[in-house]
Amino acid sequence: MEPNSPAEELPALYRAILDRVAVLEAAGERAQAAQLRTDAREAYSRAWDERARRRLETLLRRSERDATSDRTRRRSGRTAAAHPTVATTER
Repeated sequence: MEPNSPAEELPALYRAILDRVAVLEAAGERAQAAQLRTDAREAYSRAWDERARRRLETLLRRSERDATSDRTRRRSGRTAAAHPTVATTER
């Protein structure tokens, strides 16, 4: 059995990314959602080839991984602001 061509897979990948964008926006992660949408649109609007398929898959995986780490941080109560870096100067 032959694998699907990138052109057959791209619409489903793009739709999955747009669904992820909606989840991010609902969670208040608007900047991350906007960047993901822009990156996906750029990949989707070019040639529908293996390179575009890989790029969309990478974006989807990265967005899922980022969401998992965000949920873990929120559950543990840790955020970047909760642990500020203190700058010291030597005199």
